Amino acid sequence: MSAKQIIPAQRLGSVSEYYFSKKLQEVAEMNAAGKKVISLGIGSPDFPPSEATIEALCDNARKSDVHGYQSHIGIPELRKAFSDWYKKWYRVDLNPANELLPLIGSKEGIIYISLAFLNPGDNVLVPNPGYPTYSSNSKLVEANIQTYDLDENNNWQPDIDALEKMDLSHTKLMWVNYPNMPTGANATMELFEKLVAFGKKHGIVIVNDNPYSFILNDHPISILEVEGAKDICIELNSMSKAHNMPGWRMGMLASNPQFIQWILKVESNIESGIFKPIQMAAIAALNSEADWYEGNNKAYRARRIIAEEIMNVLGCTFDPKQSGMFLWGKIPAKYKSGEEVADKLLYEANVFLTPGFIFGSNGERYIRISLCCKEAQLEEALERVKKVV
Repeated sequence: MSAKQIIPAQRLGSVSEYYFSKKLQEVAEMNAAGKKVISLGIGSPDFPPSEATIEALCDNARKSDVHGYQSHIGIPELRKAFSDWYKKWYRVDLNPANELLPLIGSKEGIIYISLAFLNPGDNVLVPNPGYPTYSSNSKLVEANIQTYDLDENNNWQPDIDALEKMDLSHTKLMWVNYPNMPTGANATMELFEKLVAFGKKHGIVIVNDNPYSFILNDHPISILEVEGAKDICIELNSMSKAHNMPGWRMGMLASNPQFIQWILKVESNIESGIFKPIQMAAIAALNSEADWYEGNNKAYRARRIIAEEIMNVLGCTFDPKQSGMFLWGKIPAKYKSGEEVADKLLYEANVFLTPGFIFGSNGERYIRISLCCKEAQLEEALERVKKVV
């Protein structure tokens, strides 16, 4: 007797496997065949966290009473450290008791927010180009995607006038991301003020995803600096990029107490708290001074010079004012798409970089180079590219 066929939930039909999940498997197979691919794709910092961060983890992990389940809202010391960090660097006052929530990574926060605010059939505004997870998580909660254009001629910022002309009657949430990934564009306080006003006018929750503000960026800003922003806005932040802790899975979100409580309802039913030694280590990382961040940026600036040379060899154009740990470039007319360029470099030069189409149709004619690669490897990638272009 044959078993009855099992089929997955219908929602899985609305999303595909994450691009990097598939492509990195292909790269691994090429490496196993001796190709020695240089990966300039993923934005995973290759520097270690601060020595104080590592020491705090090790010292606390040796204690006998830190290995149990933890509170869903994090230990008070961590919440205070996040609050102090926001006050010091973003000039934002957050009540550590009820205006912020530590997370097992800010990417996880995207699904928590989606589950807390979006009903099936609600509309959600998603940038094009933008982080693919905004769209995939919206689809998983059965919301409808309303894409809005980002354009280099408008500094990759949303056109508020164009947004006003859209049907917003069923729109519940809007994702924004500054400093922007993939484009490296920065927001301005003027833009944040417009977004806060837009959200309040239409009853749309504005979520700013803000993990890149310390990378090649002299003046970190937060949407929560705008007066009254907490009434309608949520900000996600992460320790993955700024503190070289991507595998540690430590992030946070900040907003008003009511929004925090709604999100906590979701979060507390999904996970069981953050390992206490990691929370203690995060406190040490959050106490880093300006010179520690500058040490990272000094290395990123040196890498960026080589990445710009690669773009120039390819005939790409780019904005030299970009922030973040990537370089976003527009391909020349002789290529059909960024994917054509990326595949040519992967298969002919054994250099893996990211085609812009994965971030949306407005990224079709762009490529992205990660700076999370040592200078020697970037130099080798440059020489390989020169040989095939």
